[in-house]
Amino acid sequence: FAAQRHVLTYMEDAVSQLLENREDISQYGIARFFTEYFNSVRQGTHILFREFSFVQATPHNRASFLRTFWRCFRTVGKNGGKYSSICCYLLTAQEYHCLLQLLCPDFPMELTQKAARIVLMDDAMDCLMSFSDFLFAFQIQFYYSEFLESVAAIYQDLLAGKNPNTVIVPTSSSGQHRQRQPPNDCNPLEGVEASLFYQCLESLCDRSKYSCPPSALVKEMLSNVQRMTFYGFLMALAKDQGINRALGALPDKGDLFLDPAMDQEIEKLVAQVSGLSVSGPASSTADTATLPVRNSPRITSPWKPLHHRRKMDAESEGSNEETDSSEN
Repeated sequence: FAAQRHVLTYMEDAVSQLLENREDISQYGIARFFTEYFNSVRQGTHILFREFSFVQATPHNRASFLRTFWRCFRTVGKNGGKYSSICCYLLTAQEYHCLLQLLCPDFPMELTQKAARIVLMDDAMDCLMSFSDFLFAFQIQFYYSEFLESVAAIYQDLLAGKNPNTVIVPTSSSGQHRQRQPPNDCNPLEGVEASLFYQCLESLCDRSKYSCPPSALVKEMLSNVQRMTFYGFLMALAKDQGINRALGALPDKGDLFLDPAMDQEIEKLVAQVSGLSVSGPASSTADTATLPVRNSPRITSPWKPLHHRRKMDAESEGSNEETDSSEN
C-alpha cells in the first residue's frame, strides 16, 4: 500500500521541507506542520509553485497539477476573446506554456509542444488552440508521458514492418526530454493495422510500471477502425470521456467551465471585501455601490483560494503583491 500510494515520496519531501523551513516551523510546531502538509497532499494543493521534478513524481501529483491548472485558468475558456467568435480565448502553445509556468516555474516547453501537436497534428506551433482542446490533449500527454513514449516506439516499429516483441519502457527522466520523431518513410495517413497495434499496446499495459489508460477503453477505441495513425490515436485518447473519467482529474467536457467549489470561494471573498468596504470610512452611497466592482479583478486571482500553505517563501513570492494590494 505504501509503495502504491508513494508514501515514501511524500515523507521524504515533508522532511526536506521541514529542514528547509525549520526556523519558521518552530514557531507553531512540527505536529502542525505535518498535519498541514498531508492535508495539502490530500487536497492537491501541495504541487503549487513546486519544481517540475516533484510535480511529475507521482500519479497523484500529476492529477493534482491538472486539476489545479483547470481550476485556475478555466475562465480563459469561457470568456470572450478577440480571436474567437464562439466566446472563448484561443491561445498559442507558447501562451499556454506561460500559464503552466505560473504554477510550475521550470515546467518544460517540450511537454507543452507535444500536447499542442496532439491538437494541431503538425509542427505549426504558432497556431491558436481553444482551452478545452489544449487541456484534454495536455492531460493525456502529461499524465501518460512514459506510456506515450513507448507507444511512439511501437508505432515506428510497426510502420517499419517489425513486430515489436520487446516493450520499451522509458525511465521517468528519459520520458520527458526525448524528441518524438514520426516516421517519414510511409504515408502517415495510412497508419498501422489497428488490431495488431492493440495487441502491442495490451502487452505494454500489462508490463509497464507507469500509468496507462484502461486497456478495455483502448480496445474499444481501436476496434472501431481498421487502421490508426499515431497522432490519430493520441487525439482519440484526448477526446475519450471514458478515459477522462478513469483518470479522474478533470470534469466531463460539458462541465469544463463549471466549478461550484471555486465559485463559492470567490463569492466568500467578494462578500468579505464588500463587508470591509461597507464598514470602512464613511462614503457616498454611489461610491459604496461600486466598491465590489473595483475590487473584483484582484479577488479573482486564480490561485488565491487554493493557496493555503506550508512553504513560507513560496507563499510570499506567489501572493505578496496581491495581499498587499488587497490590504491597501
